Amino acid sequence: MTLTGTDLYRDVPRRDADTLASLDSADRLIVLQDDALRVLAPRHRAKADVVYQSARSLPRASPKSSARLSCAFVGHLRREKDPGTVLRAWKHLPADAPIYVSLVGAALDEALARDAVEAAATDHRIRWLGPLPHARTRQAIRRAHVLICASQMEGGANVVVEAITAGTAVIASRISGNLGMLGSNHCGFFEPGSAEGLATLLERCLVEPGFLEQLERQGDARAPLLAPDAERSALHSVIERALATGGRANQSDKPSKEPHERP
Repeated sequence: MTLTGTDLYRDVPRRDADTLASLDSADRLIVLQDDALRVLAPRHRAKADVVYQSARSLPRASPKSSARLSCAFVGHLRREKDPGTVLRAWKHLPADAPIYVSLVGAALDEALARDAVEAAATDHRIRWLGPLPHARTRQAIRRAHVLICASQMEGGANVVVEAITAGTAVIASRISGNLGMLGSNHCGFFEPGSAEGLATLLERCLVEPGFLEQLERQGDARAPLLAPDAERSALHSVIERALATGGRANQSDKPSKEPHERP
């Protein structure tokens, strides 16, 4: 059983009966980044494995202009992805700051779609491209200086994988799913919903080349986790452990029940 964002960060905290029953009955559990293990109860953590999603590496786009900062936001316009925070961030930027963003994704929320249309009409630095084919989306991420992942909830964002494997820096909301993907020492976190915090980081990327380079280096350090061979090896290990235990987690792996065990 693979756990995604809504499973881990909505249904488990709510003690959803169907979700907890599924966790109990599963032979093995897969989570998409290591911080997810912290959310699980000890009895579920004992049979959980981390399998990072992968993406084929792309050659770095070069040269990228040092006179402007190009950003990409990739995700359908819905509350969980929080495009509203991205749009509001541009109101906190100086009007003459050459910082641009392209939003890629379909409109799943009419109010957010109206906000995107209005923002693009009033600020030439903002473009909403709508949904694009996967290949074009990857190229948009590759050509950008920065990928913005502003999500309120993520199990393990594939767009972060695609940015890192293309050499693009990532600025992300400080949520569990992003912490687990990027590492807790990543320098590009802002508080969820903080348009001002996001704007501050974007300005730093523009005026401090060393800061942007640091974000790129931090992404490069995570890249081996996100390679196809690494994902393939991790999945093989999950299968081997499941087969070796007859489809059940080793009893010796299970911690003793705690008096205040979380779901």
